[in-house]
Order: sequence, then structure tokens, then C-alpha cells
Amino acid sequence: MQIALAQINFIIGNFEYNVHRILEAIRKAKKVNADLIVFSELAVTGYPPLDLLEHRRFVEKAIECVHQIARECDDIAAIVGAPSFNPSDSGKVLFNSAYFLCDGKVKSVHHKSLLPTYDIFDEYRYFEPNREFQIIEYKGKKIALTICEDLWDNPPVEYALGRSRLYTVSPMKELLKFHPDFIINISASPFEYNKIEVKKTIFTRYARETRLPLFYVNQVGAHTDLIFDGGSMVISPEGKIVDTLHFFREDFKVYLLEDVMKDTSVDFSFEQDEIEQMHDALVLGIRDYFAKTGLKSAILGLSGGIDSAVATVLAVEALGHEQVKVLLMPSKFSSEHSVTDAVELAKRLNIEYHIVPIQFIVDSFLTTLQPYFDGLPVDVTEENIQARVRGVLLMAMSNKFGHLLLNTSNKSEIAVGYGTLYGDMNGGLSVLGDVYKTNVYRLAQHINRNTELIPINILTKAPSAELRPNQKDSDSLPPYEILDEVLFRYIEQQKSIEEIVSEGFHSEVVERIMRMVNANEYKRFQTPPILKVTSKAFGQGRRMPIVARY
Repeated sequence: MQIALAQINFIIGNFEYNVHRILEAIRKAKKVNADLIVFSELAVTGYPPLDLLEHRRFVEKAIECVHQIARECDDIAAIVGAPSFNPSDSGKVLFNSAYFLCDGKVKSVHHKSLLPTYDIFDEYRYFEPNREFQIIEYKGKKIALTICEDLWDNPPVEYALGRSRLYTVSPMKELLKFHPDFIINISASPFEYNKIEVKKTIFTRYARETRLPLFYVNQVGAHTDLIFDGGSMVISPEGKIVDTLHFFREDFKVYLLEDVMKDTSVDFSFEQDEIEQMHDALVLGIRDYFAKTGLKSAILGLSGGIDSAVATVLAVEALGHEQVKVLLMPSKFSSEHSVTDAVELAKRLNIEYHIVPIQFIVDSFLTTLQPYFDGLPVDVTEENIQARVRGVLLMAMSNKFGHLLLNTSNKSEIAVGYGTLYGDMNGGLSVLGDVYKTNVYRLAQHINRNTELIPINILTKAPSAELRPNQKDSDSLPPYEILDEVLFRYIEQQKSIEEIVSEGFHSEVVERIMRMVNANEYKRFQTPPILKVTSKAFGQGRRMPIVARY
């Protein structure tokens, strides 16, 4: 049996486009005499469709599309993800389903059993969990079909992820009762920079423990803040990775089942390091956000600092230099080298830039406010006016020319509130909001791995907001090397103050950082969508109350 894997970048709710791409892949598979072609989870709708699933016509249209696709499956079978209605009078209205299409019709429908409700996932909001198990019999083979989380119930894997066992049922244990010949898992698993190894562990363990070959098909592409890395895999019964489809781009391959079932000493090795993965994910996230919304061009504030430099390079890689514009907006506190560094980067990237001095605008604000501020000391208010003037200028250019403003704040700053609402926190998409400051430097080094694209002075000078004389980030924050370690433990690992202190950090430092994180939740509620590259990004994956005293 020849099995084709189709790793496609779908668009949520664009049924015409998604069906076209699925039919295109089916016809391609037919030409190479494939017997079965497999697509990702909720391929017809794109994942995640969220509250679109609450619109009955949306689901009906998806099911109509499934039947349209089935008509193409006359001499080939296909497995396609789409929602289906729950016929029962009780439970949720929908199932998250995989349709088995053959002989021009829907032969069977298989539902997802394990519905994740952690991090960014909220599938139980929409779907009823499956409780009845069946296999697919096709061309003399028995297929155990699973959907994404259905293979994430292995206790050793869950414990390695730092969580207790989430589920009381194991779909694979139920399916093994039918003595299948191989496993298929269709998935929409979002990217995290350290998750590729976790996926390898899960799938190789299942293949090895069941002594069955495993075919895993993942979605690729970005949907708003979520990035899907692809990396579909084929694994032998010995638990060795026979092959992996490309990461961060579409791919299509055909495999002979009998070859996969043979013993092999070859184990595929994925050598891309975590910063390279993060880089490629962010470029894909920017590119798809623009492509899928119909936006064409971006604008950024280029300050001469590391964050705006890295964000600008990523935007150019994603969109091309013609579609990226930058404003340099110096004030009286801006150092000369900040302007020259920014100009040098803009020239190296061959992007359009404009220098717009802001001091006279700031002075106008201060003059207007002077009667009300008279006798009061200068403080952060005056600093924030500078940031907000820059925000107004960038948004004016965005409005006038249709550019999307890209936000350049990093995760460390967003975590502790080191940013100005309606100023440097403006934007339609946050490029680095899930990248800690120390990793921003690592991204810059990766960008400069072959040639010095980002001027070296940007990498070596002390970080500064340049909103007051001789200002340095270290005046207000602990060193980033310490700050990021503490933030990672608190945000990603959800450790307590006591646990973090027990690892060797000073209690005063940890308590201060915790206070800053907790006191700035209101700012994070107003940030643009943040491209997710870690296990716990700000936004829909981390839901904290603004009004709380914990």
C-alpha cells in the first residue's frame, strides 16, 4: 500500500481555497498511484476555527465540502479532518472528526476522543469527546486512526512535560483491541521551540510499544498568533524516524507501507537548533498574517536598539524589502549612534526609511500641559509622552498608507510592564512578544551568522529606552540574564516564589520581579496578537485576572 502525506497551509474558513488545495493533492497522489492520502486535523476548515464553529451554516458548509472531496476519491482513499454533528440529544453539538473517503463517498467518520483544554486549547468548548472506537479496513489492512491529542495520553510523556495524567481513557489501547496494522495521526499541533523533540518522543514511543508503523500529518502555516511547523513524520515499528516532511513549509511525499514496516537502522535526525526554529517560525508567522489578511506592507519604529533591529530583519525576510518601511524618531535623549546604527541597518536591508525628529512635538505637549504640571517633578509621565508621540506618528503612517504597524516589544519587557501603553506597545501584530530579551540577542547572532547584517554596535551597546539622560534598562530592571531565568520559571514553569528562590535566586529580586509581572496584567490585556513560540505565550494561552490580589 502506498500512503501519501499532504502537509498543506490551509486558511481558516476559506472553504474554496482549502478544498482546491485538497483536491489538487488528491489528483497529485493519483498520478503516482497512491492508495491513500492523509490530510491534517480540521483540514477543511483550517485550525483553529474557534467560535466560527458556533455558526451552524459554517459547519454545514464544511460537511458539504467533505462530500465534494469524496467525489474525487474514486480510485483512491483519503482521510480528511472536518467537524461533524453529534446526533445525540445530549452532549456538545459537534465532534472533531476525521472522514474516511473512498469509492466516491464518505465511508466512515472517526471522532477525536481526547479534547485538550490547556494552554491555547479549548476544544471542549465546541466538541463532544468520542467514546466509541472503530478502525478502518482498507485493501486488506486495518488502520488505527487517531486525531492529534489522542496520542498524547502516554503517562511517561505527560510526566516529562511536567503535568499529571490528564485523561482517563487511552484511544490507542482501545484501538489495539482490533489488531491494527498501522497507526495514522492527523494533527494541528502548534509550534513551540522545544516541542519538536517532545513530538519525536511521543510518536517513536507509541510505534515502538505497539510495534506498529506510524504516519503523522501535521498542519503547517500560521493562523493569527499560532504557528504550525509541519514536520510530519513516518516512524517504523522499531520506533525509528524513517522520514520527516519539511518544517515551516508545505510538503508532499508518498511512502510504501511495506518499506516502512521493514527493520531499518536509519533514524532521521533533525539538526535545526532552537533559535533557528524560532527564527523560521517568526518569519512564517509574519508572512502568513499578512498573506491571510490581505495586508501588503509593514511599518516599524527603528530605534537603533536590538529589538526593533531584529523585528525589522524578520519583517524583511517575510515580506521583502519593498514592503517594509521604518521611521527613525529621535528625541533630545537619543544618542547619535542610535540614529546612525538605525540608518546603517536600513541601508543594509535596502528599505525605505525616514528620520522624523520628535522633540518639538514633545515640547508642544509639555507646553500645553505646563499649567497643570507646574511645580511637579519630572517623572515617567514625560518619558511616556515621548513614546506616545512616536506611537501617534507610526499609527498616522499606518492609517494614511495602509501599512500594518509591527510591535517590537520583547517578552521580558511585556512581562514586567517595561513599555508604554499607546506608545511603544502599539501595533497590529507583536513579533517578539514571546521572545525573551536574551533570546532576542541570540536571534540577532543567528541573523548575523554569515554576514554582519545587524550592525555590531547594536548587539554590544547597553539596552536603553533613551527617554531620559544616560538611561539604561538596568536602572529599572535586574540584568536580563537573571530576569529571563526568573520569568521563565514563573511564566512557563509556573513555579512559586519559594521554588524559584530555592534554585539560588535572591528572594528580594524574585519578589520584585513577581510584583512587576502581577501589577502589569492590565497592559498585557491591551497588547496586539503575539506570535507564539514558547509553551506559555501571553494572550489566549495565559489567562490571568486583572483585578486580583494573589
